[in-house]
Amino acid sequence: MSKPLERILYVEDDPDIQAIALMVLDSISGFTVEPCSSGSEALEKAEAFGPDLILLDVMMPGMDGPETLRALRQFPSLQPVPVVFMTAKVQPQEVREYLNLGASGVIAKPFDPMTLSQQLIDIWAHARQ
Repeated sequence: MSKPLERILYVEDDPDIQAIALMVLDSISGFTVEPCSSGSEALEKAEAFGPDLILLDVMMPGMDGPETLRALRQFPSLQPVPVVFMTAKVQPQEVREYLNLGASGVIAKPFDPMTLSQQLIDIWAHARQ
């Protein structure tokens, strides 16, 4: 029996979106969530936090989601951690590009707060098979 999804590193620069997702993931679903407002903040916190999953915005100022993913993969302890992109850019070729970068899944924005936790659990379970 594998361990359940518990710890999520969440990288999102929009404070309103971040607040909604945090409420759903932390308060309602009971995950331990480490919020980051930028790619550079994620790089500072990720290794010490030890996430089970990384939820990553694509469009951010400075370091975008794909750049952040490439940088996070430089840490050996983070290489096996599934990454899920959350983005409004979900044309089929864009989704393919994210998956080719190594993402385990893509969640479209605006996301549905009622299904977000289950979507992450499903992607995480599939990535660990």
